[in-house]
Amino acid sequence: MAIETPLLLDNPVEDSVDYKGRPVYRFNSGGWKSTLFIIVVEVAERSAYHGIAGNLITYLTGPLGQSTVTAAENMNVWSGTAWLLPLLGAFVADSFIGRYRTIVVSTLIYILGLGLLALSAVLPALGSSGCQSSDTARSCSPDPVLILFFFALYLVAIGQGGFRACVQAFGADQFDGQDPEERKAKSSFFNWWYFFMNAGLIVVLPALNYIQDNINWGLGFGIPCLILAGALAIFLLGTRTYRYSIRREEEKHAFLGVGRVFVATFRNWRITTAVAFEEETHRAQPHQSSGQFKFLNKALLDPNDSKGDSKVCSLREVEEAKAVLRLVPIWTTCLIYAIVFAQPATLFTRQAITMNRSVLADLEFPAASVQLFIPATVVVLVAIYDRAFVPVARALTGEPSGITMLQRIGTGVYLSFLAMVVAALVEVKRLKKAQQYGLVDTPEVTIPMSAWWLIPQNVLLGAADVFTMIGMQEFFYDQVPSGLRSVGLALFLSVIGVGNFLSSFLISIIDKATGGEGHYSWFANNLNRAHLDYFYWLLAALSAVQFVAFLYFGKSYIYSRGGAA
Repeated sequence: MAIETPLLLDNPVEDSVDYKGRPVYRFNSGGWKSTLFIIVVEVAERSAYHGIAGNLITYLTGPLGQSTVTAAENMNVWSGTAWLLPLLGAFVADSFIGRYRTIVVSTLIYILGLGLLALSAVLPALGSSGCQSSDTARSCSPDPVLILFFFALYLVAIGQGGFRACVQAFGADQFDGQDPEERKAKSSFFNWWYFFMNAGLIVVLPALNYIQDNINWGLGFGIPCLILAGALAIFLLGTRTYRYSIRREEEKHAFLGVGRVFVATFRNWRITTAVAFEEETHRAQPHQSSGQFKFLNKALLDPNDSKGDSKVCSLREVEEAKAVLRLVPIWTTCLIYAIVFAQPATLFTRQAITMNRSVLADLEFPAASVQLFIPATVVVLVAIYDRAFVPVARALTGEPSGITMLQRIGTGVYLSFLAMVVAALVEVKRLKKAQQYGLVDTPEVTIPMSAWWLIPQNVLLGAADVFTMIGMQEFFYDQVPSGLRSVGLALFLSVIGVGNFLSSFLISIIDKATGGEGHYSWFANNLNRAHLDYFYWLLAALSAVQFVAFLYFGKSYIYSRGGAA
């Protein structure tokens, strides 16, 4: 009598293997049990990054003596670079070494950068006396410690580039999108991923900010290094339980294939495709989206083949290129949101420095801690969103995620507009307080206005994050070809990177335009003479335009793989 094999063993998870390349099964791999190892290293990395980035402007304007404008520019350029480098990390992961190895290698680089950053903070500043003025660091004589600081800072950016491109995609890979239950779990995964990440920030950042402001910057930079090293060890413990995606030969070079389509289309631009050829293409790819961007079908033609029998690119590559191109309008209309996203770590923190931050008679909370209301809001709202809103919305709409990904992103874009309106009104009140108490020309004196006034704008941005940031993560992961999942999440991260560069560009242009002789710039070192309120009104106006554009492009977007959720 034949022994029946359990059903689970008969059905290995498709397109996945274990760490030795063997088939994997749902009962002993992937799912939430594997994801927990990945979430630990993600929480540690985000705590390390924000432990540096969240208070970096204080370090630049304090110990390094840079002006507000220079510090904001340096901050935005570094942050923009850090958020754009995942594009390179994704290319390396998807085309060559895979996500797991990329995570391990980039984390080691990350740890090295954090260690050197801590070292730069404890070394004596050789010849830096001339740099402790309001002049920019670029106008000072070269300081070895300053060079080490920025080298370490950009080493951290490189480490983040590989890590951020892969870690969330690797986490999502632990769920099988073909299984109905695991598909629902994958949608929840993006919510709880952001929940745990922000919960970690709430626990770690107050302590780090206090240590940096009141004890020692070297210790404040060194602790994130130790946290990330410990988290890497925990991540490695899960190696045997992970599901590793099988990369088919065509998927290994999906990134290059998409590039080849655009190059071939440009080369064949003058060639007219025959009607019969168009009909053949549509029959081969009957999905509704195949009717979009028909000009890319030119990549299928070989200009040296007079009969048209030879094809330069495959139909698969052309459809993948179309899928990527469909993302461009959505990507573009989220850029203003990314500019808004850059403000809490820069200008919001600078505002808090000028305000009353007293908790007790002899105790002040660090200025950077006002940002904690963003992750605190995220933690509360993600739980409500996933456990209360989604089930109700799912029953009403029939969407597995309650609302579509683009509806979710658009809601957050609108909330970011409201956040900028509130930020402008609060800054108007702060400036009036400075005038009322005669403190306009004494910026070193604390304005008798509580920094708690900054909470509403941070809470609104936290709410916006729950919708837009999580929505973009799921959208760019789900809507790219399967061989480009890391690239998809890197595209999401690049929105934030480009937004930081645009923020730096805007600040620089406005500073030069408004800071002429006899006039105070909108971003003057003396914030009581500056006009951050004007900048916030500008961002509010741009956010309103962005929202209208997003509605237009979102309405015409056709979802890949036939799903809207």
